[in-house]
Order: sequence, then structure tokens, then C-alpha cells
Amino acid sequence: MKDIYKEEMQRVASKIRKLRENKNFSQEYMAKKIGISQNAYSKIELGYSKIALDRLIHISHILEIKATELLEA
Repeated sequence: MKDIYKEEMQRVASKIRKLRENKNFSQEYMAKKIGISQNAYSKIELGYSKIALDRLIHISHILEIKATELLEA
């Protein structure tokens, strides 16, 4: 079960990274908009840290996408 959770987190993190890159946003830009360090943001995209719901929603607003779309396969 734990592996499935990790795979899902990696998928969401990868989707966030791809969307950010498509918009030509830097990790530093995203981090600043969210109010965290670039290092903390990097860990989100690498799937090293869990994403709280409020942070996921904030990221989705910056990327101009619905939060539910980030969770879809």
C-alpha cells in the first residue's frame, strides 16, 4: 500500500513540475508566491515532502488549473 501512495505522490509532483515548466515559471517564483523557500518547493516537485491541501490549492491557482486536475491520472 505504501508503494502505491509513493507512486501517486510522484505522479502529482511530476505533473506540477511539468505544468510549471510549461508556463516558464522558476521554482524560485513558485516558492515566493506560496511563501516557502525554493528548497522546500523543490522537495514538493521531487516528491520528497507531502503536500498539504491548502498548498496544493495554492499551487493550482498559480498554475491556473483546478486542484482536482492535479490529482487526476
